[in-house]
Amino acid sequence: MADQKLTWRGTFAAWDRRLFDAVAQRHWPGAERVLPALGRAANHGVLWGATAAAITVVGSPRARKGALTAAASLALASATINTVGKWSVRRPRPLLEGVPLVRQPAVPPWTTSFPSGHSASAAAFTAGLALEAPGWGAAVAPVAASVAFSRVYTGVHYPSDVLAGAALGVVAGFVVRGIARGAEQARTAPGHERPEAGAPALPDGAGLTVVANTSSGTPPSEVLDVVRAKLPKAEVVECAGDELEAALADAASRATVLGVCGGDGTVNAAATAALRAGIPLAVFPGGTLNHFALDLGLAGPEDTCRAVTAGQAVRVSVGRFTPAPSPTPPTGQSGTTASGHAPGAAGSAGGGDGVRYFLNNFSIGAYPELLRHRLRWAPRIGGGPAAVLAAWRVLRAERPVRLTLAGRPRSAWLLFAGNGTYQGTGPAPRRRAGVGEGVLDLRVVHGGGRPGPRLLAAAFAGPLSRSPVHVATRLRTLRVEDIPPGTPLAYDGEYAQAPAALVLESLTDALVVYRPR
Repeated sequence: MADQKLTWRGTFAAWDRRLFDAVAQRHWPGAERVLPALGRAANHGVLWGATAAAITVVGSPRARKGALTAAASLALASATINTVGKWSVRRPRPLLEGVPLVRQPAVPPWTTSFPSGHSASAAAFTAGLALEAPGWGAAVAPVAASVAFSRVYTGVHYPSDVLAGAALGVVAGFVVRGIARGAEQARTAPGHERPEAGAPALPDGAGLTVVANTSSGTPPSEVLDVVRAKLPKAEVVECAGDELEAALADAASRATVLGVCGGDGTVNAAATAALRAGIPLAVFPGGTLNHFALDLGLAGPEDTCRAVTAGQAVRVSVGRFTPAPSPTPPTGQSGTTASGHAPGAAGSAGGGDGVRYFLNNFSIGAYPELLRHRLRWAPRIGGGPAAVLAAWRVLRAERPVRLTLAGRPRSAWLLFAGNGTYQGTGPAPRRRAGVGEGVLDLRVVHGGGRPGPRLLAAAFAGPLSRSPVHVATRLRTLRVEDIPPGTPLAYDGEYAQAPAALVLESLTDALVVYRPR
């Protein structure tokens, strides 16, 4: 038996060396300039890091998610190969006899040969990317294959080293994707919202009007294809951002159920229309982050279609902010209030009375300022660079907001009110166990000092906590007064000018939303 095992190993090694020599002896037109340089570019993952950065800048939300999965897969593969792999099988590097000098690396690798780390990284990155964004994966695959082949071409690996490394890389991609899907499923576990027995069941979609925002993060065609296949009699209205409000109001006036496809800002506008019309809402996630849909327990449009077909829905709580009465303007200043605010400064998205709603959160201070700068610069330099530039501007130059909270004067870097209690830490956390609680999660980062250190200190605290730099509590209503003129506010990712005074409140079980049991 031992002799047979030795014979098998010898046969495999001989085959491996013959294939290695065949690659070394063959002339590959144009390869001498390209493949060695490509292999050097992949050293330490530089090539793949640059590729992930480029995809993040120019790609869609799905592509950006793929780039993140690809980077995590590469990290897992590299860590595994360079610890367990290299030191478990201590195979010497190939002898460079027969490999043309022009191909050989200037500095030979000092680590063991099996398996190939470059091949593992290339395969892991490509697999992780392809599992989330197949188009980008197909585009990157030839480059990854060339990097893997270059390891044999330059004489630093046997073919079996490359094949084993590539196989381990693909496994790393599937492992990372499985971990990510598990975390996503944990996040989308339904909360404890009260079931709504009276929601109409629409087996074929008749009576449902879906308004899709064509400028949202995910291409709406991907979501709408699912809707049309599973709810063929549903009406679908596609519109751009400027037409969204009118389209939602029109749809809500004639539909039995109002559907919406878009991100959190679009869902906010649809929720406002559904509340005013008194009809249920069906959310088909189609944005970049989809905070409300995920916290509600909707992982994708298939979940919503299943709920609409079966008539399964829950009641969710909604946050509302209403401009409070302002003093009568002095004579000669009819265009502004006594405090300097334009009438109706909160805008008309929630109606002519200035009432607006939020499904996720409301804030005044650092975050609205960051959002304002980002919206200003994003069309010029792109979303990612604009966010970095906006954060630098806010942390460097902004001043705290002076206002009155519940009758007490305050100076604050950030006032955050969440629709329901957010889990985890931070002045503005992102995760809720559900959206039916009926309370406001209030976080205030006190003014004084610089915003960066104070916001960072508050980030290590959680709900219902207090420190010298922040306070966190839960309540059902809050009056905010003496807001300085021109102060911005943000709600569900939307930006507006704050009125001189407003009332924040939580409306328990105010909206019926479809969600499968």
